[in-house]
Amino acid sequence: MNADEIRERIDSAMSKAGRKDKVFFAAVSKTRTVDEMREAEKISWVDYFGENRVQEAESKRKVYGASRVPWRLIGHLQANKARKAAEIFDTIDSIDSQDLAQRLNRIANELGKIIPVLIEVNTSGEESKSGIDPANFPALLEAVMSQENLRLEGLMTVGPITESEREIRNAFATLRTLSENARIKTGLDLPTLSMGMSDDFELAILEGSTLIRIGTLLFGPRDYTRNP
Repeated sequence: MNADEIRERIDSAMSKAGRKDKVFFAAVSKTRTVDEMREAEKISWVDYFGENRVQEAESKRKVYGASRVPWRLIGHLQANKARKAAEIFDTIDSIDSQDLAQRLNRIANELGKIIPVLIEVNTSGEESKSGIDPANFPALLEAVMSQENLRLEGLMTVGPITESEREIRNAFATLRTLSENARIKTGLDLPTLSMGMSDDFELAILEGSTLIRIGTLLFGPRDYTRNP
């Protein structure tokens, strides 16, 4: 694992940004084995596991057992997987529609729990990306706020696929602005600004990210042919 290199790059980006707060770290563990995840958990500054698929996470949690590291769903959540997601994840980071928010709230109420969530926003404009359009964010914000069994903790986005630092930073800056405006409007703290992955996490830190999601850079290239 490339933990030392990642830590140095995080610290360097924080210094460049003039920041002294904490950037939380999610080890993106999709396609990774339980043994690999257990090794990652030994790294003191790994704060979360980030899983993309509900079914894969469910199978791994059955084997994994107790963990000091909470599990976050960072991939798109299909409505028919909402109940299982509510049962196995500590936080759901990919709320992108009012229907999903309402369904998840109803399930959480039936389970007798409050689910921490993030709203996912598509700030790149790329059709391949999940997330609500920024123009429709205010309506989704209101919808999530009205759900008694969901606790909104912040926003999430995925940076654009481009070599242009300006375009990447603009996408991240858009999320930051949405978060700042939502904070003023709602009075909530909204501490989580989840943006930045293996290829762009330093730019995300410069734009104010408080949670980066890194898989390949930590674990190495993925083997999509194996069964995790």
